[in-house]
Amino acid sequence: MISTVNSFSFSRFHFRCRASSSSEHLTALPSDSEKSSIGTNGSTPFVELKQRVNKELGFVKKKIKKVGNELEVLWDDGYGTVTVKDYLEASKEFIHYDGGPPRWFSPVECGKPVKGSPVLLFLPGIDGLGLGLCLHHKALGRVFEVRCLHTPVYDRTPFEELVNIVEKSVRLEHSLDPDKPIYLLGDSFGGCLALAVAARIPSIDLVLILVNPATSVGKSQLQPLFPILEIFPDELHATLPYLLNFIMGDPIRMAMVNIDKGLPPASTLEQLSGNLAALLPVLSGLSDIIPKETLLWKLKMLKSGASYANSRLHAVKAEVLVLASGKDNMLPSGAEAQRLFKSLHDCKVRYFKDNGHTLLLEDGMHLLSVLKGTLKFRRSRHHDYISDYVPPSSTEFRIHEQSIGLSLATSPVMLSTLDDGKIVRGLAGVPNEGPVLLVGYHMLMGLELIPLLEEFLRKKKVMIRGMAHPVFFSLDTKYPQNDNFWVDKVRQFGSVPATPSNLYRLLSSNSFSLLYPGGAREALHHKGEEYTLFWPEQPEFVRMAARFQTTIVPFGVVGEDDIVQLVLDYNDQMSIPFIRDWIKEINQDAIRLRGDANGEVGNQEFFLPGVIPKIPGRFYYLFGKPIETKGKKELVKDRESANALYSEIKSDIENIMSYLKEKREQDPYRGILERSIQGYPISAPVDTVPSFEL
Repeated sequence: MISTVNSFSFSRFHFRCRASSSSEHLTALPSDSEKSSIGTNGSTPFVELKQRVNKELGFVKKKIKKVGNELEVLWDDGYGTVTVKDYLEASKEFIHYDGGPPRWFSPVECGKPVKGSPVLLFLPGIDGLGLGLCLHHKALGRVFEVRCLHTPVYDRTPFEELVNIVEKSVRLEHSLDPDKPIYLLGDSFGGCLALAVAARIPSIDLVLILVNPATSVGKSQLQPLFPILEIFPDELHATLPYLLNFIMGDPIRMAMVNIDKGLPPASTLEQLSGNLAALLPVLSGLSDIIPKETLLWKLKMLKSGASYANSRLHAVKAEVLVLASGKDNMLPSGAEAQRLFKSLHDCKVRYFKDNGHTLLLEDGMHLLSVLKGTLKFRRSRHHDYISDYVPPSSTEFRIHEQSIGLSLATSPVMLSTLDDGKIVRGLAGVPNEGPVLLVGYHMLMGLELIPLLEEFLRKKKVMIRGMAHPVFFSLDTKYPQNDNFWVDKVRQFGSVPATPSNLYRLLSSNSFSLLYPGGAREALHHKGEEYTLFWPEQPEFVRMAARFQTTIVPFGVVGEDDIVQLVLDYNDQMSIPFIRDWIKEINQDAIRLRGDANGEVGNQEFFLPGVIPKIPGRFYYLFGKPIETKGKKELVKDRESANALYSEIKSDIENIMSYLKEKREQDPYRGILERSIQGYPISAPVDTVPSFEL
């Protein structure tokens, strides 16, 4: 197969187009000066195309050469640098060049993906431009080879022929690397196209991402308006974009994309007003993107595409993720997501209650985070928690901080212990190089996790990989459209199911890992059991840590009793009939860790503790003196030596918590009111708020 790649540029966007002798003819869009050379079929010969892009190819090569092949923690994903205004301006350039049939292009903004990245084929909505993914190009381009389908404005390729085009491309990519999945990202009408293709090639490993799929167009709330469009006067068609904009998307959320959510309200309002003022004038371009004749054609194709896809849902064997908007004024996307969940072989759903139909162009949607949180990103036939891990980007971390705010409310005090035993503020006592295993106490509902992970990201640029209960990786298969915010957060930030093999692989890869030997029994403790360790009798982690010469860092944390009061524990809830039934239901099929262990550590029943929030106090962390296992081969083979170190670590953690409980009584800034009175508002950086004397 002979394959070549070239590039072209519109406004701030650059694109690469693929031409292949073994697939349908693919071309770049011609410039104004080249329109006269376009043949009757609208294609430009590759020789002429090559001459046009020689200069820009130099820019492309230069740009790609600077891009690394691996992702670092807090990498730049470019989110917020492109907005809907850029999309509309680039669209104007696209529609001026209307030669040729549907074709694929690769945005150069996507850059060079990391080694082994799968292919992602973007199938656009009824606009057909293929630009609807522009807000996510840079982020997705680091972990996918992105191709976007472009259908010219006046192209009249029928639905089944579009299915053929996409199917040929999928088969070609599969033949090049049959062990990798191929992603089909279908937006609205593109969702019908993705399902149709998947139904025709069930033997190929496909992952479908359906964004408000138009399979529900027959139930659209706009159905009564469709006949009116046919008699809509041509002179009024220019007003249609303004109407469509408010129906299809939320202008406010579109304008919020590049606004920092941490700004004061007045600054946010000022930026929002400016963005809206810049956005509204370019909306008129929509009438050129979708002229009246094209709109009528696309609506007919919508109906035929939805009918085609719906009649073949039973044949779809691919993995499917449906992203549904709660304020979709064009389609009943929420109800459709539930229907697809019940109809498809392997389907998950995520619901965005505040977004409109144009979800991919609106604020509140960070697509790569969604794929990570739903475990839909993989590079081979099965998701691997270690090799498919993608570290958090700077945007993900910023969104995380702004959406939770627990660190701001609790102003956590971070202390660590140097090699000489001296306690210091900050994380200086924790090693900078892995493998490191943090072993500690699990507060009620794991409240300590968020500030801990944030501090390591902020100060050490290190992602702590937590060992989480397997239930966090299976909940959404049973509850398809519940609020999965916390479940997805656990996955997005690198947690893995708590199994010996996963710990083995984390330590062997020099990771910073986090282990709670007390597990769910500790995090879901009963009244009066705060700051009590529920550890198994056997040293489950010591010998494995020694095998990889891991540095073990014991730590303790206190403060849960300053944040919430436990009022309904497991025993209380089991005495309430309807709650007891719910607890039995969720635990019936749950994986049980240490179910054969003796004592309380074996009681790993899941339930939701009933708590009453308190006026926030403060969290206090102390990381103990690092314990080196390098050169201690006896820990691997000698059970008694391992048991002795295990007991030492447990004792260290208990002593740490006793120390913290005593010292916090001396902290004049323990409560949020005291901190505010002393001039440290909630917005103050956590490391600027003083505490007790060391």
